Amino acid sequence: MTSDHRPGANRGTLLLADISGYTAFLEGVGAEHGAEMAETGEVPEAYPIMMTLLDGIVERLVPPFTLSKTEGDAVFAFAADADLPLRGQSLLACMSSCYSAFQENVAAMERALTCGCSACSFGITLDLKFVMHHGGYVLQPIAGRQELLGPDVNAVHRLLKNHAADVVGNRAYALFTRSAADHLEIPVTTATPVTETYDHVGQIETFVFPVPFEG
Repeated sequence: MTSDHRPGANRGTLLLADISGYTAFLEGVGAEHGAEMAETGEVPEAYPIMMTLLDGIVERLVPPFTLSKTEGDAVFAFAADADLPLRGQSLLACMSSCYSAFQENVAAMERALTCGCSACSFGITLDLKFVMHHGGYVLQPIAGRQELLGPDVNAVHRLLKNHAADVVGNRAYALFTRSAADHLEIPVTTATPVTETYDHVGQIETFVFPVPFEG
């Protein structure tokens, strides 16, 4: 496979791996330790430990995907059509491996924390969700780095706000758009179809799997 990261129009798979509960966790730690940070300049131990979760996600997904960037509580990655050999169950296995490693890192984080405040303890409720879409994107140099732009890039980010929880409840999930499921040969017989609607985007047909994958 040859890498296709040239500037200009491309087609490929777009992936967001988002840590649920991350924002609430950081806000809680900031509220509990804000005065201490202002006085001493020391960063609460929860902050660098949280970064290991994002690092762990990247380690499991890159390769076969290419990291675009981290976005606070999410990893945004992509793979040009010529660069992603995984299809069907092999791709689901890659995501399962990522999720298992994430769970292990959360457990390690809990064991490593010595702070007993309610905010730091909240870390055990963190979970992971995947959103995957296939379509076009433009690689555009901006401020010395390559940024992904285009309607499909916007769409995959909009899909982070969805109705998957109505299907799987308060647990991890993987959401594939119809275009991603078709291109990546994902067996959707065990998935729940959900149609999402967004302003300026319209309807997007998706398939939602609980994670770990069943069947």
